[in-house]
Formats: sequence, structure tokens, C-alpha cells
Amino acid sequence: MNKALRKAVIAGNWKMNNTPDTTKATIEAMKPLVADADCDVVLCVPYIDIPAALEATAGSNIKIGAENCHWAVSGAFTGEVSAEMLKAIGVPYVIIGHSERRQYFGETDETVNKRVRAALDAGLIVILCVGEVKEERLQGVTSEVVRKQTKVALGGVSEAELDNIILAYEPVWAIGTGLTATPEQAQEVCADIRALVGELYNKAAADKFVIQYGGSMNAANAAELLDKEDVDGGLIGGASLKAQDFSVIVKAASR
Repeated sequence: MNKALRKAVIAGNWKMNNTPDTTKATIEAMKPLVADADCDVVLCVPYIDIPAALEATAGSNIKIGAENCHWAVSGAFTGEVSAEMLKAIGVPYVIIGHSERRQYFGETDETVNKRVRAALDAGLIVILCVGEVKEERLQGVTSEVVRKQTKVALGGVSEAELDNIILAYEPVWAIGTGLTATPEQAQEVCADIRALVGELYNKAAADKFVIQYGGSMNAANAAELLDKEDVDGGLIGGASLKAQDFSVIVKAASR
């Protein structure tokens, strides 16, 4: 992290876990543990848990996000939720382009871009996910894959709108597998993404652009990953479901 240029963001992605009752219990346990955080703290929760999460975090430093949104404001899209709906109930953040959405639910670079556009238009802060699969890493095309995903996702996004985008580099091979990119691998890709933002916009925009690492970041490895210059936080999966583990990561980002 370079705290002189950027504020770290630690965001939890709960995926398809927790009921409203367990959401409240987890957040109540978490609040005192992260109350003094010197970083932004976000929990992205299932749609059904959002009202309980908003209620439980009221008056705290924890912000709530959703795990996806549709690109249309409204319409015949059964089972979907729009960015406008999220904004209307007070949700400030949304994850877009997570690899599980791409892998299991047909997301493409182009639909990710449409969702980013809708979220920005609704005034949400986007946590935009990019990352390569294992075969692409082994073939040595990580940079090409991540650059393409990033470039397409940011299509039509102005420099001013970058202030409402956090990019999460998540190597797909490290999500939920227990594998983690080495700090050097994470730094290399995050620096490459920052360089791309400089090419697409300018150095000033790149310097303040927040880039997280995701992919099995946990209490044991967070400090080493966050020590890297271009790693500005984490998008946390399993560890964000455990108040104590999540708080350790938040403390590592607050140093």
C-alpha cells in the first residue's frame, strides 16, 4: 500500500452465505473489532441479507455492498436486481464481474461493462473484479487477459468516474482453493493494472486508483500481501465470514 496516495479498502464478499439472523450476529461481533480501522471497511452480502446488514451497521464504520446488479433500470429480467433498487435502499457498494459470475452465470467482459455503467449511473461505488484462470497463468498470458478485462470493463468510464471504482485483482485459480498468489505475483499484476490505467487516463488518475488483491487473502497472509506498493486492500471471501479473522486483515491494512 502507498497510503500517501491511496486509502486502503478491505471488502468482504460473503457469497451465498448467512441468513438475516446470522448476518446480524456476525456484524455485531465484528463492529468493535474494526471500529478503529484506518481503512475503508465494506461487507458485500446476499440480497436477502442487505436490510439486516444495513440495520446492524447503522452508525458504524462498516459499509454495505451487494454482490451484483443488472444493467437495466427495470424490465423483464426475472431474478435480477437493478442498481437503482440498491441505491434506493441505501446500498453504496456493489461487486461486478466476479469470476463466479463469469464462470457459472455467463458474464462476459461486455456485460460486465454494461453493469459497471449502470452502477455508476445510479451513484454506486463499484468493486470491479478481473483475473486469469490457471491455464492462462501457466500459458504466460496473465497480463494480456487482465489488461483486456480491465480495458473493456472501463470502456466509456470517465476519469472522474474512476473515483467510484475499486478494482479487485482476483486470480481465479486462487479463489476458494486455498492457493494464494505470492506477494510478488500480486504486486506484479496490480502494478500492471495501474500502468494500464495510466495509459488509458493519466499518471495522476493511476496514482490514486485503488487496486485490491483477492484470492484466498486471510489472516495469516494479509500483512505480507498488503506490504506491496500497489496492493491497496483486499476482497476477502471465507475470512470475511469470521469476525476475528476479518478484523486481523483490517488491522493489517490499518498499519
